Amino acid sequence: MKNKKLIVAALAAAVLSAGTAGADEVKIGIAAEPYPPFASLDASGEWVGWEIEVIDAVCAAAELECVITPVAWDGIIPSLTGQQIDALMASMSITEERMKTIDFSDPYYNTPAVIVADKSMDIEPTPESLAGKIIGIQASTIHQAYANEHFKDAAEIRVYQTQDEANQDLFAGRIDATQADSIAMADFVSSDTGACCEIKGAVENDVSILGRGVGAGVRKGDDALRERLNAGIAAILADGTHDEITSRYFTASIYSE
Repeated sequence: MKNKKLIVAALAAAVLSAGTAGADEVKIGIAAEPYPPFASLDASGEWVGWEIEVIDAVCAAAELECVITPVAWDGIIPSLTGQQIDALMASMSITEERMKTIDFSDPYYNTPAVIVADKSMDIEPTPESLAGKIIGIQASTIHQAYANEHFKDAAEIRVYQTQDEANQDLFAGRIDATQADSIAMADFVSSDTGACCEIKGAVENDVSILGRGVGAGVRKGDDALRERLNAGIAAILADGTHDEITSRYFTASIYSE
């Protein structure tokens, strides 16, 4: 493992040295909707969170001057293809469907999708167990695509613009369950609002929908930026920066190859 990290670091250094000597300004799109603990606004109106720190670290390693640019989630890919932003780092999974429109960097995190429900409910993350239930899903996400493929014949799918709205309705008892990223939902169930609920387990993996991890999105053909971001990601994975940031937010690694 140590030798592998050294090789990755050397490759990252080679790519970075081939770039421009100074920093290049890059608009990095994030979802305007809060998504703690990955990205949310603090009391002073600054964006904070695990993903924000990773963006900063990747950009520093890649010698890019990155400007955080909030964009509504359902318009973030059009903003990229329309050149309002240069790249996106918004917990977006690398999927076959999205790769028809944009390109992706290498993954910088990878976590399972889970079902969350009230502690009193005997629910498992299967179509059979969710039959007749109401599942809240955030719009335009891999979770909506997954639920439409695997649960729509068994359960009612209720779509929300943000995951927070789905979480609020789960807390209020207006839906029976929600599906979302395991780390985001771990943060929710540990909060006062989410104390009602628990993670019932990970859904069966469907790589064609759930993807192979989360990467930075770039416009088709923007190989130069993609490689700079790849180099930055490789560098922070190799030098321990990724682990150091992660340790401040989570109790376990959220990166797997």
